[in-house]
Amino acid sequence: MMGATDTMLLAAIPSPPQGVWYLGGFPLRAYALCILTGIVVAYFWSRKRYADRGGDPEVVVDALLVAVPAGIIGGRIYHVITDHEKYFGPGKNPVDALKITNGGLGIWGAVILGGVAVALLFKFKRLPLMPFADAIAPTILLAQAIGRLGNWFNQELYGGPADGPLALEIYRRVDESGYLAPVTGRSTGEIIATVQPTFLYEMVWNILIVCLLVYVDRTRRLGGGRVFMLYVAGYTLGRFFIEMMRTDPATTVFGDVRINVVVSAVAFVSAAILFWATRNRRRETPEYVRGGAELSTEAK
Repeated sequence: MMGATDTMLLAAIPSPPQGVWYLGGFPLRAYALCILTGIVVAYFWSRKRYADRGGDPEVVVDALLVAVPAGIIGGRIYHVITDHEKYFGPGKNPVDALKITNGGLGIWGAVILGGVAVALLFKFKRLPLMPFADAIAPTILLAQAIGRLGNWFNQELYGGPADGPLALEIYRRVDESGYLAPVTGRSTGEIIATVQPTFLYEMVWNILIVCLLVYVDRTRRLGGGRVFMLYVAGYTLGRFFIEMMRTDPATTVFGDVRINVVVSAVAFVSAAILFWATRNRRRETPEYVRGGAELSTEAK
């Protein structure tokens, strides 16, 4: 007869048995595949959204070529700075800071450095940046949501103990020699914990904000960077609360406050203020988006 504990475990969300597959000697990492899938989806959707605003969709190709490498570098730098204790200090190997395929990208580092790269590109091309930022805002957030699936495969970024249908099973993973390998190993079938899947909470929240951005953009005809501001405000509002649920090691400030809680709060307030301050901005005309006219907007 099945007991209450067995029922609880059967109802929980299982983790994948492994996050890495080997084709010959080449490691195929689910984390990297999720990020790549997010980038591809964002690329094709960005082309459509930018074209709908009057822009040349081929510009998205150029933006992608500069934003992706800059974003990956920026995301890794942010992660290493804010989680430096994982890579530096007694018993740590600083070389691990370069192993990006093992996970660890900070979204704000990716957005900032990727944004700087795109801004320089648009300055070089003499194109207005804000219409492009508004076009890609929901596509970036959708890519973030898809990328969060990589955390599921890596069994990382989760919260405290939990039970019930939304609890996540964490398995013991070992390598071929039987040594513990949480990221690169294969599950033994042993459940070592059931926890809150905070990465899943963030993924669902991101998708909801994507829907909100698309709806508001269509009905209010936002322009002047306001869709992007709403993206930042919406994302950080959810990240603020979800970050407080996480139990993975993190750099703390002001005592025991996780640094990303503070960053989320500052980003949310800043984006909300900018969104309100630019409330009279409307969507730019296609001529302006293509760089062929002075700033002009649609009539209210």
